[in-house]
Amino acid sequence: MWAMDGVMGKASVYLETFGCQMNVADAERAATGLRAAGYELIQQVEEADVVLLNTCSVRARAEAKVYSRVGEVKHGQRKNSQLIGVMGCVAQLEGEAVFDHAPAVGLVVGTRATDRLPLLIERARAGEKQVSDLGEREEGEEWNVSPVERHSPYIAFVPIIEGCNKFCSYCIVPFSRGRERSRPAAEIIAEVEKLKNLGYREIHLIGQNVNSYRPRLESGLENFKGATPFSRLLRAVAATGMERIKFTTSFPRDFHSDIVQAIDENVNLCNWVHLPVQSGSDRVLRAMRRGHKASDYLARVAAIKNSRRRLALTSDIIVGFPGETTGEIGETVQLIEQCEYDSLYIFKYSPRARTPAALLLDDISEEEKAARFAMVEEAQRRVQKSIYNNYIGTSVNVLVERESTRSASDLMGHSTCHKIVNFRGGKDLIGKTVDVRVTEIKVNSLYGELV
Repeated sequence: MWAMDGVMGKASVYLETFGCQMNVADAERAATGLRAAGYELIQQVEEADVVLLNTCSVRARAEAKVYSRVGEVKHGQRKNSQLIGVMGCVAQLEGEAVFDHAPAVGLVVGTRATDRLPLLIERARAGEKQVSDLGEREEGEEWNVSPVERHSPYIAFVPIIEGCNKFCSYCIVPFSRGRERSRPAAEIIAEVEKLKNLGYREIHLIGQNVNSYRPRLESGLENFKGATPFSRLLRAVAATGMERIKFTTSFPRDFHSDIVQAIDENVNLCNWVHLPVQSGSDRVLRAMRRGHKASDYLARVAAIKNSRRRLALTSDIIVGFPGETTGEIGETVQLIEQCEYDSLYIFKYSPRARTPAALLLDDISEEEKAARFAMVEEAQRRVQKSIYNNYIGTSVNVLVERESTRSASDLMGHSTCHKIVNFRGGKDLIGKTVDVRVTEIKVNSLYGELV
């Protein structure tokens, strides 16, 4: 969660964000529009005229947290006239039902109404009791983010596609984010060039499924080879000379081997791929409507492992999907051992309204889900420890982001392979890229010394 502060304006706004990188990018865009409209962005929730909660709905617990937070804000407010707004995925899904769940809320703003936020706030502050906008983006809208609103002065998120057409049976994203819409290639390339000129060292091309990128027109990609528009976009972005380029998340069915070839050809395309598999069981994958078998996934992993560089591989796993057997969770553990993931995000299945899986009997107890979570976690811990041990004595290139939260004398950053790296160094190194020799491994990070 984070908020932004700013200059004087006609009203003060506190903006708090939950969830994924796309939500952070939406908050940056919202803040840019609000400040341009004359609003002041502050860090004190109690002092704000307007409180905006930018929400996530990917899991039931995340949605429940939103309503809990609304209650906290209402209880702690010092201004009776304070306007509380819910924006983002929960707003898009629940619509005006948010007003019923949380009567303290006066504003509901969907995921595609970000640019209309200043006008919606004006309507609410002018006296409308319940203002909502769940509409689509207006034709001709451009992704415009001021450097002042970026979450980091060194790393920038660059959305290339929003929405999802995959309709996995458990996933709410197609309903909260809508159908896939790809940004024009020329607009993306121009944004990356601008960021480079502003001194940014690293960008993340982001989207629910970045490698499903399909622009209406390929203006800006015509001079770049590639089997898919996404692989051509990777080469075009690499040609800008941006120092470090990462992308997430990739969808297995759309992961073409040419993506690996593009990484091999361009050293500034970082050596990390996030490729969610969700399960190692073909039956569960069919029930999830993932569109791939375990063997299909392993073929893509083989292409990644055969890269000329060592590409770090990370993934997502869902345990306890309806009907999953102990044998099928065993297949997932086996796949984890085969893929040798550098890290893994593990989730316990929770049903989401509107999704096809919500119609299935959620027949696995929370206790059993927790046990399966622990089983998968232990398998990944063994694999990860072996991988991390191989880093001892080697050097990794690190973009230094800030002081370490664990020690005031240490700095923290991410390697090109997207591992957290801590090392001893002075604050003058923040914002720079340095080589660090790994001397020690932690549970989910590396520790080292400057080369």
